[in-house]
Amino acid sequence: MTWRVVSASEIGTSHIAAGTTCDDSCWAAVEVTAEGQPFLSMFVSDGAGSASRGGEGAELAIQAAADFIANKLTHKEFGLSDDLAVECVVAIRERIYSRAETEGLKARDFACTFLGVLSSALGTLVMQVGDGGIVLDAGSGLETAIVPMSGEYANMTHFVTDEEAVTILATKAYPAPATRVAVFSDGLQRLVLDMVTNKPHEPFFAKFFQVLASATVDKEDELHCALVRFLGSPSVNERTDDDKSLAIAVLLS
Repeated sequence: MTWRVVSASEIGTSHIAAGTTCDDSCWAAVEVTAEGQPFLSMFVSDGAGSASRGGEGAELAIQAAADFIANKLTHKEFGLSDDLAVECVVAIRERIYSRAETEGLKARDFACTFLGVLSSALGTLVMQVGDGGIVLDAGSGLETAIVPMSGEYANMTHFVTDEEAVTILATKAYPAPATRVAVFSDGLQRLVLDMVTNKPHEPFFAKFFQVLASATVDKEDELHCALVRFLGSPSVNERTDDDKSLAIAVLLS
């Protein structure tokens, strides 16, 4: 078994108008465990608009998470557990806090959310700090794994740089590999989730899963370009002016 993946981040129209850069960052990859088994990792991070270096924080979060998993994959055994999620978030915080100290800034200057999915033949682990969402099918149909987090006030959320981030961290474990997964930043949240029930809009995701499942290896670059075009399309920008990220994976037989 293995997965086919595609991911992209695209700047929002409000950022273009303000002359700022995209503050989202994402990652989706299939690597191999020490036992030679495929291992899926997917991460999305959204830099806080109120943070002067939020976009850089998002990139640091993704890099730190990817490096953390690459190191874990050199070990013969590690469980997809809450402890692993905590270790990952701590690694992200250490990376960001170190950069902040080096540059004489505060960690809050790099504030960002973090969402992650790890999956193998042994199971699936989902982790989340902040808004955005994770939709997956681990054998019981498509579901929103964790209710997107909001802060105390409207348009607020939690960040991986918050002092209480490890306490706020939400996780969910599944005993089976994820067959279909989509991870997205809050720029897409209102387009793809029912904001009352937090259930996924299945028709939206179905077309992406279908295209990804039917594509051949030589079409992967085209899939990325098509996803970038979609995220920057008028139909999406008419409904959201925020940056948006989308990472998708489908388990192949």
